[in-house]
Amino acid sequence: MSVIEVRGLRKSYGQNDAVAGVDLSITQGEIFALLGPNGAGKTTTVEILEGFRTRDGGDVSVLGIDPEIKGLQARTFRDRIGIVLQSTSDAGDLTVRETLTHFSGYYTNGRDPEEVIEAVGLSEKAGELIRSLSGGQRRRLDVGLGIIGSPELLFLDEPTTGFDPEARRAFWALIGSLRDAGTTILLTTHYLDEAEALADRVAVINRGKILEVSTPAELGGRANSLARVQWEFNGVMQEEMTAEPTAVVNRLIEQFSGEIPKLSVSRQTLEDIYLSMVEISEGGAK
Repeated sequence: MSVIEVRGLRKSYGQNDAVAGVDLSITQGEIFALLGPNGAGKTTTVEILEGFRTRDGGDVSVLGIDPEIKGLQARTFRDRIGIVLQSTSDAGDLTVRETLTHFSGYYTNGRDPEEVIEAVGLSEKAGELIRSLSGGQRRRLDVGLGIIGSPELLFLDEPTTGFDPEARRAFWALIGSLRDAGTTILLTTHYLDEAEALADRVAVINRGKILEVSTPAELGGRANSLARVQWEFNGVMQEEMTAEPTAVVNRLIEQFSGEIPKLSVSRQTLEDIYLSMVEISEGGAK
């Protein structure tokens, strides 16, 4: 079932087309990553979907509702979505438990704060003041605030900016568990490894237009890209690009008696593909 449907979305600021005819379809229960450089149109698109910004044209349906709706239906819409912004500034003198209890009262179907505290891994910090939390713990609280209303759809904006590697992996596990519980997630991130680890599908946007929508493994023809085989011979690194890396390795096995020095086999990363797509789109726009 479709959760988000966007057709021909447009938004301009003066002469600048921030969003220039975007089409998107996001299905229930998937993690969908929106990727693009700064100024590509990501934030404007997401804010329109959240109902915080009006559009100039196009059709938008989020959970079957136009996010520009007013009145009682707008309250119903807010009850069904959760938002985790890139940065927040809540009352540092409240505890984790007090904060989640307070915000749960804003929703008609608020979750049990204790259940949410456990779900986001803050049980040991439930009685601690927000200002005493580490960056990773604070981000977990942000997610707790995003899911306290039992949302069907969760928006995550650059969720792990500033995290150390261990904290990022722990956060990824948390987001994966939310998806497994049936929450649809729209993620924006500059970390391509994060998109690859979490997203079922990704869309690359630049200059207000969607360049491609695909799985991380297949984006930009990545699945069919040539493999790079590297090895050392007489102290000099050798390299061969090939569609049949196994055949190259078998040939090297026959050539070397024993281990092949500094052998590596790799394909283009998601970041390689993404940067290439953005570079081509920038060149085509000049």
